Amino acid sequence: MSKVVHVDLGARSYDIHIGHDLPIGAVLSGEDGTMALVVSDSNVEPLYGNKCAQALGARGLNVARAVVPAGETSKSLRVLEQLYDKAMKAGVDRRSVVLALGGGMVGDLAGFLAATLLRGIRFIQVPTTLLAMVDSSVGGKTGINLPQGKNLVGAFHQPIEVVADLSTLKSLPDREYASGLAEVVKYGLIWDAVLFKQIEESASKLLARDPDALEPIIARCCEIKAEVVKIDERESGVRSVLNFGHTLGHALEKVGGFGERLHGEAVAVGMIYAARISAKEKGFPPEECDRLTALLRRFKLPVSLSDLGLKAPWREVRDAMSADKKTVKKIPRYVLAQRLGSVVFGCEVAENVLEETWSRI
Repeated sequence: MSKVVHVDLGARSYDIHIGHDLPIGAVLSGEDGTMALVVSDSNVEPLYGNKCAQALGARGLNVARAVVPAGETSKSLRVLEQLYDKAMKAGVDRRSVVLALGGGMVGDLAGFLAATLLRGIRFIQVPTTLLAMVDSSVGGKTGINLPQGKNLVGAFHQPIEVVADLSTLKSLPDREYASGLAEVVKYGLIWDAVLFKQIEESASKLLARDPDALEPIIARCCEIKAEVVKIDERESGVRSVLNFGHTLGHALEKVGGFGERLHGEAVAVGMIYAARISAKEKGFPPEECDRLTALLRRFKLPVSLSDLGLKAPWREVRDAMSADKKTVKKIPRYVLAQRLGSVVFGCEVAENVLEETWSRI
């Protein structure tokens, strides 16, 4: 059984396929001789690289493979340059396709490679982590990090297909899987209170990676992102709601050293921070803050700095938040919740509220 979620963007529309043991590259049928560059990392490639290459080869494509070191530090100019070199030596041309096989780091990096190589070639997302399936593989955001902050160099470049094969989640370490659950929770909080309740009710099954529980919830997360991206493809407005918890989350990733804390772990703490600011600024009910905290804890995610194992002075974290992409004149703009399923974006928050809330987490 599988589900298809359509991302409606006119000429840039594509489908997200969600299920088990899905075919790879079906969208490329009839393109014999086309060059496909499969980009993966050192953790994922040994598990699924051969299967992916064989599937593409069976469709008549010429396949080259590039493997980058696992971890957030590979989202860099240095590694990107190595991929450009690999692509040119493999004979990539404007008819070629880049296939991202892996988690969010691989998808962002390979997507930016495709967006910029030869002024843009096609790419396919084959996410192998929960976080990538529900978030980073959908919507066309690609990019790399700079020492100053996360995702500061990038481009919007939509894939031609997303293949979210839930079978790959079996090999995902528990910590990585929990990291993805943070983004799942986010979708319920920002857009769909019914989804939030469903996540609460099926928490045990989700932790057990029950496929019957996972598939509809992953599909609903993808539907929400597709809805948001259709409204605002290039994040000029409402798409910012997807960044709930991310302003502090990205800052914690930077301050703690990229790759030391997983994205979802940092975002979980960031969501608690944003929820508490929301209670003060937007009347977000305290009992909903408690529900969010309880759900994140149930998924074994951090809800405080001590949980995250991070000690950092406020000024360092505040400076890191100033590098956020939503910052205007060094003043961060926050996504804040009014109630479950409803948030507002572009919120400026007084410095004393930011620091006081920081001290509470």
